Amino acid sequence: MEQATDFLSESEALAAILHDLDDQAWDRPTQFKGWTINDVLVHLHFWNRAADQSLTDPDGFQDTMRSAIAASAVSGMRAVENAAVKERSSELLAVWQGLYRDMGRRWARLDPKQRVKWVGPEMSVRSSMTARQMETWAHGHEVFDLLGKKRQETDRIRNIVVLGVNTFGWTFKVHGMAAPEQMPFLRLFAPSGAVWDYGNPDQADHIEGQAVEFAQVVTQTRHVADTQLSVRGPIATQWMAHAQCFAGPPETPPAPGTRFRRET
Repeated sequence: MEQATDFLSESEALAAILHDLDDQAWDRPTQFKGWTINDVLVHLHFWNRAADQSLTDPDGFQDTMRSAIAASAVSGMRAVENAAVKERSSELLAVWQGLYRDMGRRWARLDPKQRVKWVGPEMSVRSSMTARQMETWAHGHEVFDLLGKKRQETDRIRNIVVLGVNTFGWTFKVHGMAAPEQMPFLRLFAPSGAVWDYGNPDQADHIEGQAVEFAQVVTQTRHVADTQLSVRGPIATQWMAHAQCFAGPPETPPAPGTRFRRET
């Protein structure tokens, strides 16, 4: 299953910039809701562990999620994650890395169509791995931005692009809007230079530009105004203003100019 290999590679790309951090750096606030690097890894490790439990222990996973959701109603999910993951800084890096490496190897051997439970509807293991890669890539942004590092993107970004395409209707529904019948035509340029087209080229609404920037918008790591995407038509404009490829309640994209890579 290629998505498991891509998840592993995405995680390794983030881990590579964390090994030489001093203790103070782990608690510096990022541009994402003031989360620290410790917060990011706690979050990623908590949900990686949950995804793996959904495969290896479905009943235990459901018990874990019931308890987590009940506790989060009182104290919030951040408190639940922090209570469940005790390690911090270099120790957290080690346990997070140990699990994602183990998952990447084991999940790569699965039938991509195998089904697993999740917080909402069940999903295929391919979708579960895509979600883990997306979370790692998206939350990795605030770490790369904080440290002033530039990520070397690859065509594995396509998994996140496809997720963004598949959640076109979801974006409108989760924000209380009627979903248009047809998606705008997308022409995106991969890091390799390949051209990826989605939708009907006869559509009046078009979006064209770098695949990485489209992925940044649908994961809400950049405001569309901070990209060079060409967005034409009312449906395309509305989609990019609210795009949300992840589950959960409606989230507001970052304001223009608030998410960027710091100069070092």
